[in-house]
Amino acid sequence: MKIDVLSGLASLDETRWNGLVDRSRLPSVFLTWQWQSEWSRAFAADCPLQILAATDANGALGALLPLYEDAPGRQRIIGGVDVSDYLDVIAVNGREEEVWHALLQHRAAQPAEWDLHGIRAASATATLVPALAPVYGLAAAVEREDRCPVLALPKSWDEYLAHLSGKDRHELRRKMRRLERELPGATARSHGLAAGWDEAMTRFLTLHRLSKVGKARFMDERMERFFRSATAALATAGWMRLWFLEFESAPVAAFLCIEYAGSVGLYNSGFDPARAALAPGIVLLAHVIRDAIERGFPTFDFLRGEEPYKYGFGPSPEDVLNVRIAP
Repeated sequence: MKIDVLSGLASLDETRWNGLVDRSRLPSVFLTWQWQSEWSRAFAADCPLQILAATDANGALGALLPLYEDAPGRQRIIGGVDVSDYLDVIAVNGREEEVWHALLQHRAAQPAEWDLHGIRAASATATLVPALAPVYGLAAAVEREDRCPVLALPKSWDEYLAHLSGKDRHELRRKMRRLERELPGATARSHGLAAGWDEAMTRFLTLHRLSKVGKARFMDERMERFFRSATAALATAGWMRLWFLEFESAPVAAFLCIEYAGSVGLYNSGFDPARAALAPGIVLLAHVIRDAIERGFPTFDFLRGEEPYKYGFGPSPEDVLNVRIAP
């Protein structure tokens, strides 16, 4: 394969880019044209970009590796380390080995280190890079950087409850009954349309900032602008949904969820601390999981972080890796 170096995302149109994501082994919304464009605009406007495009002898696009330089001599995948849970080379499923041969040959002639975050343990990158790097005089290091609890969804809510441990099932039902008793008429509602998205995000961001001091610090003005623009772009594509648990028309808990490639992902959250004793987030999450089951999604991904509450819903941990390639 031949490697061409493109200077920005505008060098390829959205249809070709996302078509390649669709053909990859592990499609990720964080690798779509929409997310990559919004992230680079918000956080890499002053950073040199390099989009490495791998094409075969027939000129067919086989892979993209979108990189930005975040420090002298170091390149990372566009998407960064703070807001993108899964990143990787975007390669046609089944062609990863020839793609990595071409990329590593190209990398061997360059001085920069590649510091690749967000690589799923199931990705071919995790095994191919350490095996192939020495062929090109390079060293590769792989480390676990996080875990994502992931839940395989059954066909029905009753079947899901039956799979929970007796303790977790009892606790979930107890919390749901208590909230119903204390907040009669509380209702779970979702918003997944581009129309009205900004207003819904305002409600979400209010709860997000209220819930924890750290979240309020994280959601500064630049991050808010990014969240509004990136989530609106995903909502327009049909890949993002906001959930609210409302009591007397006021939200008491909220989730920002990704719906992409057969999976619902729990991306971010917020709740009213005045209602914390009623565990409104747990109750709303039960509604979100039930909705995912009823709409036929095979997977619910809690995304990064191993907060104890996630494991009360029965997921299994999956490793997320950092792969570094250097001379």
